[in-house]
Amino acid sequence: MASGSQGNVSGFIIQGFSDTPELQISLFVLFLGIYLIILLGNLIIFLVISCNPHLHTPMYIFLQNLSLIDISFSSTVLPNLLHILLTQQNNISFLGCMTQIFVFGSLAGSEYFILTAMAYDRYVAICDPLHYIARMSRKPCAGLITASYTFGFSESISIVTLISKLSYCASHLINHYFCDVTPLLKLSCSSTFSVELLIYIEGTLLIFSSFLPILASYVFIVSAILKIQSSEGRQKAFSTCASHLACVITLYGTVICLYVRPTTSYSIKRDKYFSLLYIVLGPVLNPLIYTLKNKE
Repeated sequence: MASGSQGNVSGFIIQGFSDTPELQISLFVLFLGIYLIILLGNLIIFLVISCNPHLHTPMYIFLQNLSLIDISFSSTVLPNLLHILLTQQNNISFLGCMTQIFVFGSLAGSEYFILTAMAYDRYVAICDPLHYIARMSRKPCAGLITASYTFGFSESISIVTLISKLSYCASHLINHYFCDVTPLLKLSCSSTFSVELLIYIEGTLLIFSSFLPILASYVFIVSAILKIQSSEGRQKAFSTCASHLACVITLYGTVICLYVRPTTSYSIKRDKYFSLLYIVLGPVLNPLIYTLKNKE
């Protein structure tokens, strides 16, 4: 995967957030706290569901996988950022950079499809409850989870392959806190049109192939909820979807603003902080959203 560019660059330098030593320590403490919150919150959910047989239902199995993705997703960026802030050793190898881009993009894609599977689960539970056990048995549930990871990891392969074949003959300083696609393309002295086009096409297809089924599911869900006669019944039905809906809004709102746009509108300072919001907001909020709204 990395053979195409190894002749002109062996690695990159991650700029990070600040060169001020005093600020580096403060940022280290801040990000360490955020990372520990992400690990603790999502690990508790993962272990509780694993250890409690009563929670081995599709809704909680999907939530367990969402927690696993959130742990892995944040771990592709934050540990390396903490290492940079603590040691000021901000070099990363070419292979390490490509690997980080691949794993980061693959886990992000998998999360979209896990949320899509969760929306389908809520659709069946509310709109077709009599056939829920048959339609969401162990085999279909495992198939949805497998498909989520397969689609998520496969869509990153072509992008990383093209990026690895670019020539990087300008500065090797990545003005970011990890190897993200857009700041890396800024360093290339070869044409990035094909890469940008592929990123835009795959990103748009990824978002809409996962978002449109979610949207369709909620159209049917809302329609079914409105037909419920009692207000208590409507509230109970909606409460089973509220946590998932909050996670969907958080994820898609940030990713659309950050990635689905041309690189000409790219602002280094703005997007550096906005991408941090994208990386930490979901993994921090998801455990809170699901535990505060869920008595189990």
